[in-house]
Amino acid sequence: MNILALDTSMGACSAAVLVAAGPSRRLAARHVAMSRGHAEALMPMVQDVLAEAGLSAADLNVIAATVGPGSFTGVRIAIAAARGLALVTRAKLFGTDSLSVMARAALLDGFEPDGPFGVAFDARRGMLYLGVYDAHAQRLEGPRLVAPNDAAALLPDNLGLAIGSGTNLLADAAAARGHAVTATLDDLQPSAAALAEIALESGETCDGKTRDVLRPLYLRPPDAKPQAAALERC
Repeated sequence: MNILALDTSMGACSAAVLVAAGPSRRLAARHVAMSRGHAEALMPMVQDVLAEAGLSAADLNVIAATVGPGSFTGVRIAIAAARGLALVTRAKLFGTDSLSVMARAALLDGFEPDGPFGVAFDARRGMLYLGVYDAHAQRLEGPRLVAPNDAAALLPDNLGLAIGSGTNLLADAAAARGHAVTATLDDLQPSAAALAEIALESGETCDGKTRDVLRPLYLRPPDAKPQAAALERC
C-alpha cells in the first residue's frame, strides 16, 4: 500500500508518503511550520517525498488529506491537491479531521497519556476547536467549535491533559469549574505522517466513483461576505 498524505489545514504545511508491505513500513515526510504560503510549498514537498520513497504518482493507492477544521484557505489547498492527483492517478481518497491528526501526531512524538486527553486549538474570537480522545488517540468527542467554558463542561472527569494552541484557555476554564487540566504541546500542528498512519489503519477510502465526498469541514461561517450583501448594507 502506497499512501500520499497532505496537510495544509493550520500553521504548517506537510506531505508524507507511507509505503506499507505487510509489517514493513517506510516513511518519507516533509513538515514546515508556516502561517501562509501553503499553496506554493505543497507540491514541491509532494515531489520530494515521492522521490525519496522511490515512487511516481502513478504508484499511489491512496491519497489522504485533512479536511478541517482550520484555515478556510488552507483546508481547501490540501483537498484540492488530493482531488486533482486522484483524478490523474485513479488512487482512492481518504480524509479525516485535523484534530484527530493532531492527536495521533502527539502519540507519534512520544506523548503518553494515561487516560483521555483533549485537543484544543485556538480558533480566535474567544473560541476553541475541541476534540476529546482516549489514550490511543481514538476520538470520543468532537470536533466542535465551542467557547472555553462550554469546552470545559464537555471534558470527562478523568481527563487531566490537553494539547494544542488552545490548551491554556481550556485549562483556565476547567480550573474555574474545579477541574485540573495540564496544558502541554501548545505548538502542536497536524502532520501528514500521522495522517498517513490513520489512513493505513482505517481502510475507509472513497471508491473511484465518489471522489467528491472529500469536502472541507468548516465549523464557522467565512469572514468574507458576498459583495452583493455588502452593498445592501450601504
